[in-house]
Amino acid sequence: MSPSRHEAASVAPAVAPAPDIRTVCEAEFGDWLKAVNIGFLRPPVVAENDLVNRLANSDLSRTQGVFDNGRCVATFRSFAQELTVVGGAAIPTSAVTNVTVSPTHRRRGLLSRMMANDLAAAKERGEVAATLIAAEYPIYGRYGFGPATWTAEWEVDTGRAGLDPRWSGPEDGGRIDLADAEDVRKLGPELFERFRAGQPGAVSRDTRWWDLSTGASRRDDQPWTEPFWAVYRSAAGEVEGLAAYHADETWTDAKQPLNTATVRGLIGLTPAAERALWHFVCSVDWITKVRTGYRAPDDLLPLLLPDPRAARMVTHADFLWLRVLDVVRALEARTYATSGVLVLEVTDASGLASGRYRLDADPSGATCAPTASAPDLTLDVRELGTLYLGDESAVRLAALGRVAEGTAGAAARADALLRTPRRAWCPDMF
Repeated sequence: MSPSRHEAASVAPAVAPAPDIRTVCEAEFGDWLKAVNIGFLRPPVVAENDLVNRLANSDLSRTQGVFDNGRCVATFRSFAQELTVVGGAAIPTSAVTNVTVSPTHRRRGLLSRMMANDLAAAKERGEVAATLIAAEYPIYGRYGFGPATWTAEWEVDTGRAGLDPRWSGPEDGGRIDLADAEDVRKLGPELFERFRAGQPGAVSRDTRWWDLSTGASRRDDQPWTEPFWAVYRSAAGEVEGLAAYHADETWTDAKQPLNTATVRGLIGLTPAAERALWHFVCSVDWITKVRTGYRAPDDLLPLLLPDPRAARMVTHADFLWLRVLDVVRALEARTYATSGVLVLEVTDASGLASGRYRLDADPSGATCAPTASAPDLTLDVRELGTLYLGDESAVRLAALGRVAEGTAGAAARADALLRTPRRAWCPDMF
């Protein structure tokens, strides 16, 4: 017998199952990559070559996806990384990347759930902090991340820079040679490790980074253009600097060159190496403008030029964001320019890093331990991330209401302990 009209009306509609958050398996990775492309507004297709390469270089145990009716609608991945802290030590971190939510599934808490899963796993693995490059500023503070480094880019008008047009090489007895990709794969990793040891904010580069950066491995969604590589060797013959740059082909109707060189990366172990490489790039024939690529905000470049006004800043923005997971290990890993004691009350909505900690620091080292003493400073874990690499001022944060003093002058004492003469810098996207 068919149901009556009243009975039919009382039947509840079927409830769609909630989206499923899970670790991605190999068979789902192609759909996951397509969702990554959708989230970043790239064409929603995945080439077979990219699928194979990306799968080979992704830890699926750290790759999350959200699936709704069999379709991947959100993505999240992390990988093991090392971060150089003040003093040169490297701490283990969890690098967060490929974070997307498809536009059909916004504002449903999907990112919050994936982030909570990943941070808890990172804490369990013993990683001291998590890092990321934020595509959008407002998102990640609520998960305990704070901007720990900033970046800048300049455009140099080489004709106004005042450099000697007769310059033919470094004045310090060193030399600059052009290199090819094979040379860079041999000398680059060791040079970068020496550089990274002295640059707070720098992160580790694996073999895949060097393969992608030298064309040994290529992605279909990122067309490859072979750069020029320039190597600086000191008077003693030691490799102390490396630059990579591209040049366009722009000429006026009067056949005058207006070429721009775009620097993809430049590192120097010494100021002499930096000076020589910048002078070289700015002196290449036909180059009338140099785009520096992302540099530290206090990069030497503008002041290396006889006329610093020839370097026009075109970008200044936050870059590496840091989320402390283990306060004790983080504060004990870095060094301090002076001696002092500071009691920090760290708040953390997730509970991963919350607590009260006493830091005893001096130039020879530091100890940090939980304490019941009254706090000198109270701050959220995101502010601790912002202060950790020495790039921000606790006095400034106190003025903004983001750090609270329990002891008069504590913010200034924190600056004396934490801040550094040169700014932290992360050279790499990830």
